Amino acid sequence: AHLFFALSLALSLARALSLPLSLAPALSLSLLLPLFSSLSLSLSSSTNRYYDRYIREYNGTTKQGKSFSCEVGYERFLGPEIFFNPEILSSDFITPLPEVVDQSIQACPIDVRRGLYTNIVLSGGSTMFKDFDRRLNRDIKKRVDNRMKVSMARLEAMGLTPTAKDVDVNVVSHHMQRFAVWFGGSMLASTQEFYRVCHTKAQYDEEGPRIARHNAVFSAQL
Repeated sequence: AHLFFALSLALSLARALSLPLSLAPALSLSLLLPLFSSLSLSLSSSTNRYYDRYIREYNGTTKQGKSFSCEVGYERFLGPEIFFNPEILSSDFITPLPEVVDQSIQACPIDVRRGLYTNIVLSGGSTMFKDFDRRLNRDIKKRVDNRMKVSMARLEAMGLTPTAKDVDVNVVSHHMQRFAVWFGGSMLASTQEFYRVCHTKAQYDEEGPRIARHNAVFSAQL
């Protein structure tokens, strides 16, 4: 029933946007993906668990008489898996999200890193996949623990006694997660300071796109 609904909606969108009806299968998958996707702790376990039970092939014919078929099932876990294994989509992007988060925190002053690791707050629709927070928490914690073990071994090799405590990692999922970015923007726009730092349309018309390279909030060229 969900597949039929998504295909029907996709066909309507294709007609409304004057797109080829052959794109309907891809559109239907994009409609189903956010609703039924989930993340597991490993890609291999997802593949073995879902392949036999949930992957189905749908065959259909467009009004022009062109046949099409699409498999629905593996997108449920392969779509969000791109955040953690981006190389499955493109060899140009191979840095997973947990590594990006970890590197960002490591670039901060050392005395605030523990606090940042315990307050990794999710925001945006792409973080709404089921178990996204658990998977991100697990992968970041694994990176932190491995680095801690290397540091401890180095200290022991120097004849020193390690006294550092384990680093706690906490990824925060909350009820405002989907709209957190927009909510923060609306709060900024409601302050008096907003009109001091924003660019007006008149300024944009006068200076052009280059005006976006500077903002008073950062007091520097971007």
